Amino acid sequence: MEIQQFSPFTITPCHFHPIPNSNHHPVLVSPLKQQRNLLKLSPLFCSSSHSNPVVQDPILQQGNGSLGKSRDTHYKNSRKKRVFFLDVNPICYKGSIPSLQSFAHWISIFFSQVSLTDPVIAVIDGERGNEYRRQLLPSYKASRRKYWHQLQGAVKSPRSTIERSHRLILDVLQSCNVPVVKIESHEADDVIATLVEQVLQRGHRVVVASPDKDFKQLISDDVQIVMPVPEFNRWSFYTLKHYVAQYNCDPRSDLSLRCILGDEVDGVPGIQHVVPGFGRKTALKLLKKHGTLENLLNAASVRSVGRQYAQDALIKYADYLRRNYEVLSLKRDVSIHIEEQWLNERDARNDSLVLSNFVTSLEDSRNLNLEKRSHSIG
Repeated sequence: MEIQQFSPFTITPCHFHPIPNSNHHPVLVSPLKQQRNLLKLSPLFCSSSHSNPVVQDPILQQGNGSLGKSRDTHYKNSRKKRVFFLDVNPICYKGSIPSLQSFAHWISIFFSQVSLTDPVIAVIDGERGNEYRRQLLPSYKASRRKYWHQLQGAVKSPRSTIERSHRLILDVLQSCNVPVVKIESHEADDVIATLVEQVLQRGHRVVVASPDKDFKQLISDDVQIVMPVPEFNRWSFYTLKHYVAQYNCDPRSDLSLRCILGDEVDGVPGIQHVVPGFGRKTALKLLKKHGTLENLLNAASVRSVGRQYAQDALIKYADYLRRNYEVLSLKRDVSIHIEEQWLNERDARNDSLVLSNFVTSLEDSRNLNLEKRSHSIG
């Protein structure tokens, strides 16, 4: 499967110069002064399947320092190279509203306080990326599709606006020497999961930058998540230690647990609503004993694994639960191979200038829109 290639898109009049020892992406150079306040921008629109991406976990809401701050202190003494994967679509939202303001804000903090000069690989959802999951389960992310249709009806000429916004985002990332990957018919989650496996095989460690809870199934000693936390206006690391403290189980059970309990946000129904008493406590107890959903279902088919209601439910809804597993599990077999140059240290010298140009472009666009609106009213 072919990776979509993106060409640089000029934000403002400027010159492009290649970086020494890096011919993969250009650097954006412009005399414009820096604009540091990224919170004053009016929202523009960009394409995303995430209508409400920030995961509100209890451990994130405590605000007592239990969650790792922006710096990765857990691995400060590790000699392994750290490779970041940036899930682009979720940070293009402010709440449930698509916003380039949000992207500018979070990417600025990410580059300056989190990834620094470590390699970053950005991944974007491909067109029709959810299709095969929707064929398995029509309700999958149905609320997000409904939201998207409402957005299209509310915005004048949304497609051209979205495409322009998408190109601006790609230009910023590439100008900051971040390779951008988008594969048609695949969600970014599956592409990232596939590439994570390849990076781990090279002996590196991985940090996935995303608020998406689906990535928790990847957590291990060498895989962390770093999440944008709007309440504290920072990115915060989420590690294996945090996961165990929050859920009191191994991350390898995370996917199986979600299959039983369901995922309302993604439109994946669990069985606790049709089987009274089969909730988190029962599911965790069974998974701690049997390890995975498949082991549990196989055991239930030949012997008693618990109380009668649980036994009956596991037999009756076995196919239902296996379908949930297929829908919720991240794929590791996307046809893509990591390029060695993506793992090189990132040249971050022009980050501030690139983001300054981006902010200026958004402000100019906002002012132009306000001017047009005032003329139309007058």
